[in-house]
Formats: sequence, structure tokens, C-alpha cells
Amino acid sequence: MRKIIDINPHSATPKYRQIVLSVEMAIAENRLGKNERLPSVNKISLAFGLSRDTVLQAYDELKKRGIIYAVPGKGYYVKSTEFSFEQRIFLLFDELNAFKEEIYNSFLQTMDGRAQVDIFFHHFNPDMFRKLIHESNGNYSKYIVMPTNLAGAAAAIKTLPAQDVFVLDQTNADLQNYPSVHQQFADDMYAALVKAKPLLEKYRQLVLVFPGQKEPVAMVEGFNRFCSEQAFPSEIINGFDEASITIGSVFIVPSDTHLVNVIEQARRQELAIGKDFGIISYNDIPLKKVVENGITTISTDFQAMGHTLAQMVLGNVKVQIKNPSDLIVRRSL
Repeated sequence: MRKIIDINPHSATPKYRQIVLSVEMAIAENRLGKNERLPSVNKISLAFGLSRDTVLQAYDELKKRGIIYAVPGKGYYVKSTEFSFEQRIFLLFDELNAFKEEIYNSFLQTMDGRAQVDIFFHHFNPDMFRKLIHESNGNYSKYIVMPTNLAGAAAAIKTLPAQDVFVLDQTNADLQNYPSVHQQFADDMYAALVKAKPLLEKYRQLVLVFPGQKEPVAMVEGFNRFCSEQAFPSEIINGFDEASITIGSVFIVPSDTHLVNVIEQARRQELAIGKDFGIISYNDIPLKKVVENGITTISTDFQAMGHTLAQMVLGNVKVQIKNPSDLIVRRSL
């Protein structure tokens, strides 16, 4: 059936409506062209366990709208590809912060009003993640999901129509068959520290502040690889709430909350950032250009991520793309 019709038996969307949406989407994505034959009523009925009346209801609606026509004894065919079809996009983020907002704005700008975009947040809650996936299933033409490192995320994503799913920011082996725009956190961390090596030579140790709740575990892999290869003294700590700063340390801080804690502790100890110790933050935002005369960051290009994702959705491109990342050196190092 050439992936023309897709029915989700668990969706709240009526089955006839899912058939209508499937045909509209197939035409919009050029999987069905003018005068091409649609799957027969009997084939759809048998494939999805539907009554003929349900399929006929869908085809009758498409006929009334002038999208398809019937040839007695032969079947149904595409009459027009010139109809108003607005894609509805389900966009599931983990949380809203400055750099996620940058992705979102870049995505919307590139989409340029060619789709209705509904944004949701799971806040790193597995139950909320599953609930939002379940309730959206069948109601959208495309599903863009930010799974982070949630347990069970892949199983929930696999309940969605496979041809309509795009993965954003983090991916893994269980999601490798889905198109994605993603970061490679181990490689990005390692490459950034290699680039920073000339600046790190004046320091005595690297300290990674890694709570391990929201942050990708692959960051630790890249950190350990660099420190092992360079024989650089290192430490990984869970937080910085009560930590003190040892002169000669460089703190790598994925969380902006802990970045604030490090800066406040430096003031209490009257230490100069970039002289007595160093800071490398994760994820660049404009504020980090000016805080403490500039905070060095390891960051992906969030505008590029949103732009690339929109281009993939608009062109229905099914590839896995690593988003560019770089070390941005400022006075904190």
C-alpha cells in the first residue's frame, strides 16, 4: 500500500479522519500524484480491520472536496494536488530555556508559516513524555521529539507513525532509524577540550560538575577520554552547592545553575576568574558574552539546529545530521 494509509488504532482521531489525513499527506509529500490510483476500499478494510463504510466515508469526504474522483469498477484516483493542506506539527521539548527558545525561533522562521506548530514540554518526566506522545498520536502530520535521556523514550516514540517522526538534539542506538538533527556529546566535549589544550596548560586540574539528571552521559565519556589521553588530573563532582574552589582548577559546568554557584563562590573566596581558576560553561547564550567579562563555552549552533530541522521537515528529508559544535573562548579561560 506504499505507505499511503497509516492508521493508529489507539488514537482518539476517528479512523475515517486518519484516512483523509493520510491521503492529504501523501499528496502533499508527492507520494501520490495527479491521476494516480489510491488503495482500494477492500484493501484498506482488510489491512486495518475497518468496515467498508469507514473507508467510504473518508473517500466521500475527499471526493466532496475535489481531491479525488471515482471511476466505476476501477477505483479512486487523485483529481487535484492543488488544495489547501496545512501541516500540523507536534513539537515536544524537554524544557524551555534560552537556547531551546533559540532552536524554536529558528525553526519557526524557516517554516515561514507553512505549518501549524504546537509545542509541548515533558520536563524530564517519563510519565508526562508518554502521556503527551499518546494523546498526540494521529492528530499531527509530523512529530518532532526531544527524547533527552529518558528511560522508555524510544518505546513511546515507536508508537508514532514511523515515517512522520523526527528526533531532535539527542539520539541513541534505539532511535538510529529515525531522521534527526542531533549533538554528539562525547565527540563535542573531547574536540572542545583538545582545542582548549593550550589554554588549559596553565591549570592543574579539570573538574566536571555533572549532576547526571538532565545532562547527557556522553559528556562524561568525552571528558574522561581527553583527561586519560593527556594525563590531565581530573575530578567529576555531582554538584557545587557547598564546594570550594581550588586555585588552578578549571570547572566545566553543563548546568547554568551550577555556573552561578561557581561564580558566587569565587566572589566569596575573592578569586579572579581566568587567573586563579577557569570556567568552561556548556551551551552559549548572549548573556555569557558579558557575564564576568565573558564566559568560555562549549556549544552547538542552536540557530543552525532549528533551521536544519525545518528544512528536513519541509523537504521530508530522512537523514541523520550531526549539528556543528565549537569551543568559544572568552576571558573565563
